[in-house]
Amino acid sequence: QVQLTESGGGLVQAGGSLRLSCAASERSDSTNTIGWFRQAPGKEREFVAAVSRRGNTWYADSVKGRFTISRDNAMNTAYLQMNSLKSEDTAIYYCAARPLWDRVAVAGGYDYWGQGTQVTVSS
Repeated sequence: QVQLTESGGGLVQAGGSLRLSCAASERSDSTNTIGWFRQAPGKEREFVAAVSRRGNTWYADSVKGRFTISRDNAMNTAYLQMNSLKSEDTAIYYCAARPLWDRVAVAGGYDYWGQGTQVTVSS
C-alpha cells in the first residue's frame, strides 16, 4: 500500500511562489506516474500536472508557463513549483499515483492519493 504525503502549502500573495512536495512511502510501479490535482471550495477536483518516472510531463492549460512539475526518483519525491500565483489558484492540492502514463488528466485513473495541502493566494 503506497502512501503519499504532500507538504509545502501555505499562504502567499498574488504573484508569489510556492513549491509543493509529494513523498511516496516506497518505490514501486504504482508510482510510475505522479499527478497533481486541486480542488477549490464548491468546485470539482481538477487536473494540474503530471510527470512520469522517465520525466514526461503534462500540464493543464491554466497553469502552463507558471507551474513546473518534476521528480527525484532516488528520493521517491515529486515536486510542483508554482510561480506567478493567482487568487484562482487557491485550493487544496493533492498528489496521486498510478502505474501507467495514459490519460493522466483523469482523476479516476489514479490508485493512490495523498491527504492534500492547502494553498491560499491572497490578492
